[in-house]
Amino acid sequence: MLNKEILIEIKDLKKSYPVTKSNKLKVLKGITLNIFKEDIIAIVGKSGAGKSTLLHILGTLDKPDSGKVIFDGRNIFEEKEKQISEFRSKQIGFIFQFHHLLPEFTAIENVMIAAMISGEPDKSKAEQLLNEVGLKERINHKPSELSGGEAQRVAIARALINSPNLILADEPTGNLDTENANAIIELIFNLRKKYKKTFVIVTHNEEFARSCDTIIHLMDGVVVN
Repeated sequence: MLNKEILIEIKDLKKSYPVTKSNKLKVLKGITLNIFKEDIIAIVGKSGAGKSTLLHILGTLDKPDSGKVIFDGRNIFEEKEKQISEFRSKQIGFIFQFHHLLPEFTAIENVMIAAMISGEPDKSKAEQLLNEVGLKERINHKPSELSGGEAQRVAIARALINSPNLILADEPTGNLDTENANAIIELIFNLRKKYKKTFVIVTHNEEFARSCDTIIHLMDGVVVN
């Protein structure tokens, strides 16, 4: 832990969702933790523990009821919607269990779309990233022409295209066989080393979790380790 810099401070984060007019489901019940720069962090726990909710809040896709998310000194949820949106597009990359590639576009177009949204399309960078994730010969293939592992590699390249500081991944190996899952895990560690990124990953893959720098174990909306 020596000499590690904090990227994100999470302070007493709480989140509930309405079930009926008079009742709310408390999902996060006061999460406090630090996420360090260039770490790979696994979030583990049973279904309903609050893992995806925490990930969505870190990605600014959802807002907490109370508490703070301080990203490199910025208290994100005190800012206006436009600022939060700009922050999300430039500072955060997303990888999902089901890659969510647009079926009508090629691999390179899917990667470039994320850059177009931020206003900085760069075809050469998209090609470079696809080459680095092992898809040099597949850049003009559409998702239907790719295997599940290849599609997930496109999604990883897409997450990196805007050079974000934080990559959030929700079960990135959950839809893959063991061989492809292990290849994706190895790729994530290699990319962390090369690009100095921070990864926060929700996973049920125990072997993957044990290989991470930190494991955050959620149970009933609180951190238990």
